[in-house]
Amino acid sequence: QVQLVESGGGLVQPGGSLKLSCTASGSGFTVYHMSWYRQAPGKQRELVARLTRGRDTNYHDSVKGRFTISGDNTHVYLQMNSLKPEDTAAYTCGAYIRILGEVSGTNYWGDGTLVTVSS
Repeated sequence: QVQLVESGGGLVQPGGSLKLSCTASGSGFTVYHMSWYRQAPGKQRELVARLTRGRDTNYHDSVKGRFTISGDNTHVYLQMNSLKPEDTAAYTCGAYIRILGEVSGTNYWGDGTLVTVSS
């Protein structure tokens, strides 16, 4: 059984920083990529950043230059700098994981953590 556990959300003033963490726990699995998604009230969920095979990164245009994704095969972090009120959202960790012995992978999700940017 694979679980994704997130931490690091909270309240921060505009211009401030936060770091989100996510760990994939369990055994007997391979992680293909780990990502951070966010969903603001009244908006669709969007992909914020992705880390593939622990080295290749992709970012949503709105966070380029401000957010940095990093990690390894089972941990992913999102360093968020120069936060803006429009970054306020529920941030969720997602991972595409293949359980050993299975033919294909499955998307796994954490429970989410709330980030509020407000003065």
